[in-house]
Amino acid sequence: MEYSLFTLRNGIRVVHHPAGNTDIVHACVMINSGSRDEPEDKAGLAHFIEHLLFKGTLRRNTFQVLNRLEAVGGDLNAYTTKEQMCIHASFLSAYLDRALDLLSDVLFRSTFPESELQKEKNVVLDELDSYRDTPEEQINDDFEEIVFSRHPLGNNILGTPESIRSFTREDILRYREDHYSTHGMVIGISSGAPLAKVRKLCEKHFGSIPENTGKRNRLAVNGYAPQEKVEGKPIYQAHFMVGGRSYPTGHPKKTAMLLLNNLLGGPSMSARLNLLVREKHGICYTIESGYSPMSDTGLFTVYFGTDREKVDKCLNLIHREFRKLREQPLGATQLHQARERFKGQIALAEEARLSLIIYMSKSLLDLGKIDSLQEVFDQIDRVSAADLMDVANEVLQPQQLSTLGFIPQ
Repeated sequence: MEYSLFTLRNGIRVVHHPAGNTDIVHACVMINSGSRDEPEDKAGLAHFIEHLLFKGTLRRNTFQVLNRLEAVGGDLNAYTTKEQMCIHASFLSAYLDRALDLLSDVLFRSTFPESELQKEKNVVLDELDSYRDTPEEQINDDFEEIVFSRHPLGNNILGTPESIRSFTREDILRYREDHYSTHGMVIGISSGAPLAKVRKLCEKHFGSIPENTGKRNRLAVNGYAPQEKVEGKPIYQAHFMVGGRSYPTGHPKKTAMLLLNNLLGGPSMSARLNLLVREKHGICYTIESGYSPMSDTGLFTVYFGTDREKVDKCLNLIHREFRKLREQPLGATQLHQARERFKGQIALAEEARLSLIIYMSKSLLDLGKIDSLQEVFDQIDRVSAADLMDVANEVLQPQQLSTLGFIPQ
């Protein structure tokens, strides 16, 4: 995980990951502002702006923006989370100059034409409807609304039909001015290009952008009251989530929580919940856990889908596994296997260079540093069986957990 880091005179940081002899470049710009930073009555605005960045700039119309990289076989896309917005591109190395020019253009010279606003509102409303038609997606949003009740973190990233219809061009311009701080931006580039060339092109396309310190006033996370809720839906399968709040990004127990989550319901077929619920009892196709650390809080979840009559058994098995982790320390062999599996997954993920450069950019925003692969491994190796039990007893206590279920009507 080698990298070089430099800062432009306006405060924008640039991280370059040297990718050796490759013709493919992956680049991103990460902005430290997301849906939790929106005005109270403007839920979905950050995501809406992400859509409109592609709808024309001072130099290009919509087609020219979309075709600028596609014409040379490249890809341009973006996404919004609770705390960040990222625009990213993948392309042949010969077009690094072209790609950085385009990224700068859409981020800082988008015009947000009135003619596009209503069209894009309809597109986002359709996107919202598509999520509502997908229960395994909707249950995630609804569960976050329970865990972060009465807080912007509980809002759907897409917004609501009412908030989406209310957006104005003035809302967009004000949000961009207040939240697109140059000191809260990181450009990430993974390429085989020399560092001197990367620096020169970043200075060319981003160095003249005026410094912006922003005016963001992020609302601190509020209290948490666990809830249990079951809703009837016009679906064939039951969908359930169990979980609650967990540790933030900078917390000293984050690594133990990451390892616990991976052991419990991570991507391997040998994760405990998969072995117990799917392989041993055969009562569901999908069961997985997730841990999402944020700046001042975190979210832990377990999701499963099953037949309605098997829900209670699934829930009992999940809570039984939670209790084992709270009460029974892992043996030396179990702990070693859990560590090695997690480290191997992280090392393999580093091969996905777009994901890697996005991770590096996010780490700079969240922590102000990027840990090397060896540093990450060392942190995992320092997690003890007692550490895992300690985390399990804080996060997996029944009285700390919420439950949300969608059942067939």
